Amino acid sequence: MKKIAIVILNWNGVKLLETFLPSVVEHSPEATIYVADNASTDTSIAFVKANFPTVSIIVNRANFGFAGGYNEALQSVQEPVYVLVNSDIEVTPNWLQPVITLFDNEPDTAIIQPKILDYKRKNYFEYAGAAGGYLDKFGFPFCRGRIFETIEEDKGQYDDIREIFWASGACLFIRSSVFHELNGFDADFFAHQEEIDLCWRAFNKGYSIKYCGLSTVYHVGGATLNAGSPHKTFLNFRNSLWMMAKNLPKKQLFPIIFLRLCLDGLAGIQFFIKGKPKHTWAIIRAHFAFYRLISRFLQKRTTPQKENYYLVNSIVYRYFVKNGKFFDVKI
Repeated sequence: MKKIAIVILNWNGVKLLETFLPSVVEHSPEATIYVADNASTDTSIAFVKANFPTVSIIVNRANFGFAGGYNEALQSVQEPVYVLVNSDIEVTPNWLQPVITLFDNEPDTAIIQPKILDYKRKNYFEYAGAAGGYLDKFGFPFCRGRIFETIEEDKGQYDDIREIFWASGACLFIRSSVFHELNGFDADFFAHQEEIDLCWRAFNKGYSIKYCGLSTVYHVGGATLNAGSPHKTFLNFRNSLWMMAKNLPKKQLFPIIFLRLCLDGLAGIQFFIKGKPKHTWAIIRAHFAFYRLISRFLQKRTTPQKENYYLVNSIVYRYFVKNGKFFDVKI
C-alpha cells in the first residue's frame, strides 16, 4: 500500500477530469489516485474507466456536497495521508515530495497546504488558499497572498514553510488518523468553510497546520460554483457563523458573534448600495439559518477552545480603513 491517497471529489465534472486528471496521474507516482464520485449523472465514471485504468473509483450513494462527499468516500481509503484535491487543480512535477518530507520530519504536523496559484494567471496567487490562511478576531478569513479581493503576484515572497491557521480545501494534505479523530468535515456545512472549521478543530486539539511553498499547484477556482453566486454568499456567511459557534473560546463566544452579525449587516448594506440586492438577501437568509440551528452547533462545541486563534484583530478595519491591501510579511 502506498503512503499517500489523492482523492478527487467529482460531481458532473467530466470536462474538468478531462483537463486536469492527466497532470495528477503524470506527476503523482508516489500516490494511489481515487476519483470519489458524488452521484454524477454525466459520463464521469465511464471516462475515468476508459482512459485512466490505474485510477480507483469510489461511488457515493448521493451528492453529499464537499463535506459529506469526502466523509463518505474516505471511509474506504486506507492510506496514511489523504490529499484532497479539487477536480479543477493542475499539479506540477515533484509536488508531493516536499510535503511528504515535511510530514516525515514533523510528526505533530497534521495538515499541510501547498502554494496555490491561479490556473488562468499563473504568476498570481489564487483566491482560495493562496499561501496559507488565517482568521481575524471576528472570524473573517484571509490569506498570505490574498486579502479580500486583492490578490498578490507570486514573486517568491512566500517560498517558505510556515505555520498557518487553515489550509484550503482546494488542495489539502491531512493525516488520515487526524481526519478520523476529528470525525471528518462537518457535513451540515455542505460546502464552503468546512476546511476552516476542520483546521480550527485540529488547532484546538494541539495539532500543527503548515504551508509548504516548495510544492505548487494551479487552481481554476469557481469551477463548480460561480464566484459571484448569491448562493455562495449565503453558504460563506452562514457557515462562518456556524463555525464560530462551534469553536470560539467560551468567554468570547457571544460578544464576538454579536459584533460579527453587525459587521455582516454592514456587508449587506454595501452589497445593496452596489446594486447587488440578491447578495444582501443571501446574508439575511444566512443569519436566519444560523439562528434556526444555533443550538445544534453549540452542542457540537468541544474543549478546549484556544484563545489565540486569530492573527489580527480586524482584517476588515486593516483593509478598508488603514488601506492594508497586502499581507504584512512581518506578522
